[in-house]
Amino acid sequence: MTPAVSRRKARARIDLRRLGRAALLGPASRDRLPDAIGHVVDAHRAHHPDADLEPLRRAYVLAESSHRGQMRKSGEPYITHPLAVTLILAELGAETTTLTASLLHDTVEDTEVTLDQVGEQFGAEVRFLVDGVTKLEKVDYGAAAEPETFRKMLVATGNDVRVMSIKLADRLHNMRTLGVMRPEKQARIAKVTRDVLIPLAERLGVQALKTELEDLVFAILHPDEYEHTRELIVDNASRADDPLAEMADAMRKVLREADIQAEVLIRPRHFVSVHRVSRKRGRLRGADFGRLLVLVNEDADCYGVLGELHTCMTPVVSEFKDFIAVPKFNLYQSLHTAVAREDGQVTEVLIRTHQMHKVAEAGVVALGNPYAPPSEEQAASSDGERADPTRPGWLSRLLDWQEAAPDPDTFWSTLREDLAQDREITVFRPDGGTLGLPEGATCVDAAYAQYGEDAHACIGARVNGRLATLSTVLRDGDTVQLLMGQDPASEPSREWLEHAHTPAARIAIQRWLAAHPAQGDVPAAEETGVLFRPTGDGLVSAEGQALRLAAEGPAGRSATADVLVDQPGASVRLAGCCTPVPPDEVTGFSVRGGVVTVHRVECAAVARMKSAGRAEVGVRWGDTTECRVTLVAESFVRPHLLADLTEAMALEGAEIVSATVEPPSQQRVRHTYTVQLPDAALLPGLMRAMRNVAGVYDVSRAQPQTQGA
Repeated sequence: MTPAVSRRKARARIDLRRLGRAALLGPASRDRLPDAIGHVVDAHRAHHPDADLEPLRRAYVLAESSHRGQMRKSGEPYITHPLAVTLILAELGAETTTLTASLLHDTVEDTEVTLDQVGEQFGAEVRFLVDGVTKLEKVDYGAAAEPETFRKMLVATGNDVRVMSIKLADRLHNMRTLGVMRPEKQARIAKVTRDVLIPLAERLGVQALKTELEDLVFAILHPDEYEHTRELIVDNASRADDPLAEMADAMRKVLREADIQAEVLIRPRHFVSVHRVSRKRGRLRGADFGRLLVLVNEDADCYGVLGELHTCMTPVVSEFKDFIAVPKFNLYQSLHTAVAREDGQVTEVLIRTHQMHKVAEAGVVALGNPYAPPSEEQAASSDGERADPTRPGWLSRLLDWQEAAPDPDTFWSTLREDLAQDREITVFRPDGGTLGLPEGATCVDAAYAQYGEDAHACIGARVNGRLATLSTVLRDGDTVQLLMGQDPASEPSREWLEHAHTPAARIAIQRWLAAHPAQGDVPAAEETGVLFRPTGDGLVSAEGQALRLAAEGPAGRSATADVLVDQPGASVRLAGCCTPVPPDEVTGFSVRGGVVTVHRVECAAVARMKSAGRAEVGVRWGDTTECRVTLVAESFVRPHLLADLTEAMALEGAEIVSATVEPPSQQRVRHTYTVQLPDAALLPGLMRAMRNVAGVYDVSRAQPQTQGA
């Protein structure tokens, strides 16, 4: 065990003994603060020097008198537990209301105190928080949390992030004192902490709690690996040279000469971090046991420090990340970089302001009371819904999922998948907004993240300006524009589930499919699961895949162009063999049912019917010039060809009715499209635009066929 860890545990034992003695002496007089909460007050004043301490005094008096006579398994008076939990939160910078609720968090569950009494003495906010924590205490964590009870827990938590802050601090203190329990119970509690509470701490940005919880869980569940890691840390601490200290001195000199006010600190890695690095890199060197933290006053100074370090030292450019311009989903902001020493050791560097550091350590706890003082944006809405400006986007999405999930099992499975995601990417929208998505997310996920259930109408996407399939996996920094159809009755495809990685997307799709069991089967390329939709916005597909989309309506549907025929009472049909359009020279032939089929005069069928003695019927184009035509494009195989080609067609006003993309042969591919045009005069421009697409070497009208009318 490292000296630091030993000192921390010893200090914790001393604090518990001191708290126990102070608690046994009873509360102080009404005129002064009880001695037992002196350490809480000192920590609180360090963050909030002007805080009103009277609520803390009254909360301690009520908690101490209520818990008097109760003992913990360790033999300490029970009051030491809420005091320790409150101290954890005070050191993180929690505001007075949270600390007051923390002191009282077990009173309603374990004593005769009622919620009404809490509300009468401390107000609605404290009552709300104590009620939330009490509900969490009733959740059975034993069997990895049953879906419905876990769902209820998160609903209670999501209404106020301070509830979860108290719960996390409560779990941390219980983990610190877990040694008095049986090994099997230690393991059970540690597993739930690992699977549920540590991921939630990460998403709330409370890194100080998360890292200590990780180490405590590591020691219980993996004692051998924990001991090996401890030996690595002890051995490194005994070395005469310290590359991190040397690099810190060098950085201080560089920044001092640049006249940048900065504090350079060594941040030792915690046990789990050292273990991960050792598994990744093998043999560890001195610089691997920690990172350097540079703290400055202003955002601009962060970039000033970065510039000086990259100028005066040897930067490892691949390690640079800017989480200031694009914060992480849990509010985290910092510049990450790394510099190399002459001996090849690489030192990781974190650069942030003091305020960023406060938020990085304490997350939502550091942001204070999200409801006071109220503003127009932050005040309660007319229906009583509480507005929470500090709630991370992840927690807001969580509430949406639990409301939309068709059943508890769906919510549980999708939530567990999300908690397992330890990395998030940021993608940009054309309007300048951003979307935070888990690594591996696709355009389907982006659609539901941006539009909610309106994403059912999504027909495709542009990624970095180019048309892309909905199954395209997005990368950090991509720009994504979602293409939305105009039909309000649009429906998602069942295949979208294969490409949906976020709970929001999966729950929305599953909910729609459950309500429409006979629908949701939009045509798709089965080999890839990539979706194709014929629309005015273009046909989106993967290149090189065979694609067959049936034409709308029965074969030989009525003509959409206006054709005048010299045969009273006859109806007109444009021949599918040559798809005539204005201003093609045309002729007609009578067929069964009083129908006249219209052919281009050069159609092979015309010559065959004339030679067979069939009489021609005079036809001519009328005033309406809307038309349908079949075009054949010949092209070389290249990435994004189909996307670019269909985009060019859409920009010319062509609506794709049907399409066939044949499998590539000798690096060439043949595309056949039947398109609807609002005006036949657009046809030459359409064909020209298609020929201008890179890789397309010919576009022509479909050749007249030899079969009869």
